[in-house]
Amino acid sequence: MAQADPHAHAAAPHSDSGTVLVTAAEGVASVRFTHPKGNSLPAALLARLADEIRRLGTREDVHVVVLRSSDGGPFCAGASFDELKAIRDAAAGKEFFMGFARVILAMTRCPKLIIARVHGKTVGGGVGLVSASDYAMAVESASLRLSELAVGIGPFVVGPAIERKIGLGGFSAMAIDTDWRTARWAEEFGLYSRVFDSVNALDSALDLFARKLARTNPEAMAKMKAVFWQGTEHWERLLEERAEMSGALVTSEYTRNAIAAFGA
Repeated sequence: MAQADPHAHAAAPHSDSGTVLVTAAEGVASVRFTHPKGNSLPAALLARLADEIRRLGTREDVHVVVLRSSDGGPFCAGASFDELKAIRDAAAGKEFFMGFARVILAMTRCPKLIIARVHGKTVGGGVGLVSASDYAMAVESASLRLSELAVGIGPFVVGPAIERKIGLGGFSAMAIDTDWRTARWAEEFGLYSRVFDSVNALDSALDLFARKLARTNPEAMAKMKAVFWQGTEHWERLLEERAEMSGALVTSEYTRNAIAAFGA
């Protein structure tokens, strides 16, 4: 039986901003984010996710990280519409989107392999989280979409990670056509690594796979991770520029009206 993780903790739980729960056993860490509105991503939750992933990257007892969200709904509903509606100037908009940039950078810079467990539908920023993972396991019902253009902005911050994972053709198709893509489409394009017919099958395979990885050479995995993300050294500046683009667009009258209508 696995021993209790002395590092296990919930990062500042709050009903409005969500929670991040971190546990670890036998070399496998679990990072579970939860938000009552479809596991959406407000700024405070994004900040906690980035912090926890950075911390796990320094832990010698952790070799593999599993990113998951609470069951019973979507994997991630994307950015918090409440916070998008509240943005009043470009500077505040940029800072909100920098939250996504910091999570993507934390994930891609983390020396541990990160597996995404995708148990349900995924929208916008959630697609970015999946793309910034090194391996993604999903169920057949885990369709996904980039809805940003439908509300007058674009998937600018998450775009580099998605494009790197599925290519410019796949990314541009998702960004322009905001309809849902099936899990099998995502598997074909390489966004999902494996797709299962049920959550039980997903969890069974994930548990075995993560434990197997945790027993392999951590130094080799860290070097593999560095190879996977080689060429992204400039992303700090790139993602900041993209956050600035989104921050400016989100304050426009067109986007304000579109967000109000879309989130109604």
